[in-house]
Parts: sequence; C-alpha cells; structure tokens
Amino acid sequence: MTSNPYPLGLRLHGRRVVVVGGGAVATRRVPALLDAGADVLLVAPELTPALRARADAGRLHWVPRRFVPEDLDGAWLVQVAIDDPTAAASVSAVAAERRIFCVRADDRTAATAWTPAVTRHGPVTVAVLGGGDPRRAMTVRDAIRDLLAVRLAPTQSRPDGATAAVGVTAGRVALVGAGPGDPELITVKGWRLLTEADVVVADRLVPGLLLDELRPDVELVDASKIPYGPSRAQEEINQILVDRALAGAFVVRLKGGDPYVFGRGGEELLACAAAGVPVTVVPGVTSSIAAPAAAGIPVTHRGVAHEFTVVSGHLAPDSPASLVRWDALAGLHGTLVILMGLKNLAAITATLIAHGRSPQTPAAVVQEATTGTQRVLRSTLGAIAADLVAADLRPPAVVVVGDVVDALNG
Repeated sequence: MTSNPYPLGLRLHGRRVVVVGGGAVATRRVPALLDAGADVLLVAPELTPALRARADAGRLHWVPRRFVPEDLDGAWLVQVAIDDPTAAASVSAVAAERRIFCVRADDRTAATAWTPAVTRHGPVTVAVLGGGDPRRAMTVRDAIRDLLAVRLAPTQSRPDGATAAVGVTAGRVALVGAGPGDPELITVKGWRLLTEADVVVADRLVPGLLLDELRPDVELVDASKIPYGPSRAQEEINQILVDRALAGAFVVRLKGGDPYVFGRGGEELLACAAAGVPVTVVPGVTSSIAAPAAAGIPVTHRGVAHEFTVVSGHLAPDSPASLVRWDALAGLHGTLVILMGLKNLAAITATLIAHGRSPQTPAAVVQEATTGTQRVLRSTLGAIAADLVAADLRPPAVVVVGDVVDALNG
C-alpha cells in the first residue's frame, strides 16, 4: 500500500536547488524555482534558448556538462528534468544517499518528492496533488482557480454557445498575448485557452510561471527569439503552428506583450490562413504602456502629453532597412516609447537631439517591467545612453522619452 504524500511548502529563498537537464521540462519548472528565490544550479550540456537567456542574465548558474555527484553539494532539493531513465536513476540514487529530496520528471513512482499542480492569486498559492495522477491534479487545480478568479463566470462558453472543455477545441491556433511579465496580467480568455491547449509555442518573454501551470501532456515548443542570440526562423515557427493544427491539435502561440505589437502575429495569422487553419487572436497587455505604468510613468498626462508614439529601435537610425522617421519623431511634443532599442540607444538619442529634441528631455529605461526583478533608470535624453551602460541594464527593457517621465514626481 502506497502512503499518502505529506504536503509541505518549501521556503527556498537563497537555498541551492539543482536542476538536471536543460530541455522543455526544465524550461517549465525553473521559473517557479526562481520565483521562490532559489539559488538554481542547472546542469546540462545544452539549454533551450529561454533557459540560456536566464543564465546569461545571471538568474541561475549553468554548468554545461553532464551531472556528477558533487553537483549536489549543499543542495536542498534536486529536480531531474531528463527523460533518460538510467541517467535519472543515477541522479536520484546520489540524492537518496545524501538525504536530498528528488523530483523526477521521468518516473513519479521513483521520486521522493512531487511537484503539484499550482495556481497563484497574489499571495495565495494553491498546490494540488492528485495521488500521482497529474490529470486529476490539473482538473482540481483548474476548478479552484476558477473559484478564486471572481471575474470568471461559473461556465465559459465559446462563440457558438458550446461549453468550453479541455480537448474539444482542436485543429486551430490561438495567438495569445501573455502580457508584459507578471503572470497575472494575462487576460482571462488568454489563460482559459492556455489551459485547453494541446501544444504551446512560447516566446522568451512569456511569463515563466504560466508554463509551470500547463498540463503535463502539453507539448511545449520553445520558440525563443533572443536578441542577437539563438533563434528560430519565423518561417519555422509558422510551419510548426500549421503542422500541429493540421494534425488536429489546438495550438496556442503564446507571445510576450501583445501579438500585434512587434510580435509578428500578423505573419503567423497569414501563414495559418494560407493553410486553411482557423485563428483566434487574444490581445495582450503591451509593454509599451505597461512598462512605463509599472515605473510610475503615464504615457499621457493632462497638460503634459496629448499623444504617445511607439516605435521599434531594433535597427539603427542610419540603417537602410529602417522604416522609422526619427527626424519627424524628434519634432513631436508627446511621449516616445522605444521597444527593442537598447543596443542602438546611443545612435537613437544622438539622432533625436540632432533633429531638435532637447538633450534635457526627461528619459527613462524600465527593465523587466512588472516582475520581481524590475529596474528603473531615470535620466535625460542626452545622458540616458551612457547611464544605461553604467547601470548595466539589459533587455527586455522599454525606453520612455518625454516630460511624462517626471509628471508624477511631485
């Protein structure tokens, strides 16, 4: 007879947790460990682009090799996120010798700890164990989440009047905006479709905790497009959406921010339409507005700014491929919000100043907005590029230029 598990909430802040494996399972589990403040050591020869981005940003320590017993020195918990049962068994054997609890993705019966199905509402975290049945745990978890989310109606209906249920919406694609970073900023409809998905194709900027709440049988495709690093060609992403949908799956293309704000959602919709795949578009909270707001900066303010302009800065102002009229933007009096512009910020600010924008114009950079690692740098248009380097800010970040930067500072 198998004993019931003893439920426990682990306080992992500052404590070493070892994750063995750098694939899809680790991509889903690591964000929750980081959210708990764990000191994560990731041991794997290779990483998904999303995990590599977290390692490059200093969120975790990556050892690019196979596991050795010494990796568990000082560890409080180990997560085995590999599908090789022999290798997984060797890790859990070392953990057992050292009396370290071990979660195994390949074999729950051989694990000494289980990861529950989790839902979060502010400070409230609900974890459900289904007696070893992850589907049962997910079903109960989803019911609890519906009760906690008071904005949700008791039942959810699709446009045709049928009741929505897991697995019934197959052979289509949903382009879902996940919001600027806080997992609670995804829309109710976006989250509901995510719980129904058979396949999730996720970008790097997607809130990691949303991936932690996916059903265990969901296929997670890491389509991270890391700036100036590893990436999947857009054509490959389009083909994945089409192929999975034509095979009968309900595919959610989960994108940071909004699918149509520099998210290439239009290209993906056209590719699906050309293949005869129906598409649902779920708008998301765009970082172009949310990032300034999270930093205490309104993009418009009475008597200060009557308009705001959102522009991509991924190309330098002198690039022949750039479609941006920086000279015209310099003459505007309103707010300028620049996405993907850190690499070219020095050239952008110099161009704006050269075309008449005052170097004393207030400016700010908001890094990783709405998350626990948000950072805000306030400066002026003439100094922001140098201050950015000195502060060691990095993408994802939003640049705001205009008097609204100081509008709420007393």
